[in-house]
Amino acid sequence: MKKHLESYNILTNQEIETFLNLVTYKKLSKGDFFIKEGAICKEVAFVISGIFRSFYYSSTEEEVTYCFLSENSFITAYSSFITKTTESIQALTDIELYSISKNQLSKLEESSINWLRLFKFFAEQEYINLEKRIFLLQKESAEKRYKELLNTHPD
Repeated sequence: MKKHLESYNILTNQEIETFLNLVTYKKLSKGDFFIKEGAICKEVAFVISGIFRSFYYSSTEEEVTYCFLSENSFITAYSSFITKTTESIQALTDIELYSISKNQLSKLEESSINWLRLFKFFAEQEYINLEKRIFLLQKESAEKRYKELLNTHPD
């Protein structure tokens, strides 16, 4: 995770060390939930190993998977920091992750502008990914979307 944070070239070594001292190591088993629909997300995690899926229930109560997340990525139900989530994030495999609470993240934001820059970068990336998913859903067939998934996430 240290190398991952260093790759953004935003945080100082001290800021990264501070972050590493705040995270908690956790394991989830296949089928466990990081968050369930209706809950408020209170943490962000960095996936060390394993694969998550994000899904919601359609109006007919059918599960609709809209995103997969794997190792070396941060995961959270971002909008749930503000309100109850309408999504669930479930482990498709056994998972190892590092977790940090929203409260600790808020303290980091107050400690340095670099944290605000990093969180702004993450928010921008999430927006871009969301926009890509919307465009794929609106413009492309299920077959093409599946091929794109295999192309971008071969694991």
